[in-house]
Amino acid sequence: MRIPRPSGAPPGAPPPVPADGGGSPLKRVIGPKLLLLFVVGDILGTGIYATTGKVAGKIGGALWLPFVIGFLVAILSAASYAELVGKYPRAAGAALYTHKAFKVPFLTFIIAFMVMCSGLASASAAARAFGGDYMAEFVDLPPTLVAVVFVLALAVLNLRGVSESVRTNVVLTLVELSGLLLVIGIGVFAVLAGDGQPSRLGEFDTGGSGYAALTGVLGATALGFFAFLGFEDSVNMAEETRDPARTFPRAIFLGVAVTGTVYVLVALVSSLLVDHRTLQGSSGPLLEVVRVGWAGFPPRLFALIALFAVTNSALINLMMASRLCYGMANERILPRAMARVLPRRRTPVVGIVFTTVLTVALASTGEIAGLGDTAAFLLLCVFALVNVAVLVLRKDRVTHHHFRAPTALPVLGAVTALTLASPLADRPADVYVRAGVLLVIGVALWALNRIALGGARRSGRA
Repeated sequence: MRIPRPSGAPPGAPPPVPADGGGSPLKRVIGPKLLLLFVVGDILGTGIYATTGKVAGKIGGALWLPFVIGFLVAILSAASYAELVGKYPRAAGAALYTHKAFKVPFLTFIIAFMVMCSGLASASAAARAFGGDYMAEFVDLPPTLVAVVFVLALAVLNLRGVSESVRTNVVLTLVELSGLLLVIGIGVFAVLAGDGQPSRLGEFDTGGSGYAALTGVLGATALGFFAFLGFEDSVNMAEETRDPARTFPRAIFLGVAVTGTVYVLVALVSSLLVDHRTLQGSSGPLLEVVRVGWAGFPPRLFALIALFAVTNSALINLMMASRLCYGMANERILPRAMARVLPRRRTPVVGIVFTTVLTVALASTGEIAGLGDTAAFLLLCVFALVNVAVLVLRKDRVTHHHFRAPTALPVLGAVTALTLASPLADRPADVYVRAGVLLVIGVALWALNRIALGGARRSGRA
């Protein structure tokens, strides 16, 4: 059903989003600059600060290559998201696009659950990173305990409201970006001073040649792609963004471009200054780069910056997962209770509690690399379907203006996402097991919701 614009709305403007059935409307408090910082902050963080060493362990000194490939894959899927969020400015994101394209309720729910679980796996990886080598610079505490307390503290901030959370994100984004620029700056000065080994940039340690080299590069790219996750989360803020059809394409493309450039430069510097075996053995690989490049720089200061970075990643992912629950509840994909918001704060309280419980469970049972790889795998599967959905939905016309991606981009986006999600990426078995368990939970929740909806319909007829 087409929703009419309110009186006085400008021609070509997207229609308002209703709070159908019991969910309350969210406040539009995010402008273009805040959204750009939000996108950059969501992409930057745990992936580059904590898993760079694990990527180096898969490929060797040519650490820059997985990030270049990952950037290209990300920009292809970003084009599809930019088109769809402008066309359908709703909080549900990929699940909404899948539902409109294929109209299969079960598939819609699975996509929604995969997106949510990817965000929660990312937040869990950030929580584990928070209690790792960076925290060890200050105090030695059990990593699992630190991770759980960390998640609970961020849940409290999330409950306070999106305006407060996004403003906190702006501060953390500037801090984490400054840390990466510091690494790049230290690396440039060190190389100009004669340090570093340029020959490392062409070294491949993939365990063989031919097929082994191919799977090694793809495996490193798939894990490195974890660092690019985040731009897709921003579309779940569509109902809280002013003029989303105009604002989102610019923010998404610019955000991916900024972070992609920073990542490649950080990878180059890391490989030039530190052997890939040393990077592989550290959960704080960029701290190793700083130590080698500038021995006099206080390691605790950089560790503090890294802790801010992973905090930002976890905060944004928890925010997005709870808003996704809100959007799905309004679409009757999840129980309507998840559309409930705090009367004064206007935050989705039930969604926040639900996603926090799942995040604590993941952080208590996984490690950084495995959780990051799980997040990337789940979202690559989603990206493949979203790229197909954008082509299917070309036949669905809307009255307002929005960005339209060249057809070749979603086609290439689907192919590259499927390739990185396939066994060619040579993932550890535990990644598939973890993803499978999460999907089983999703199927169980879908079945329970269907039973509840069926009972409600029968009661209504009675």
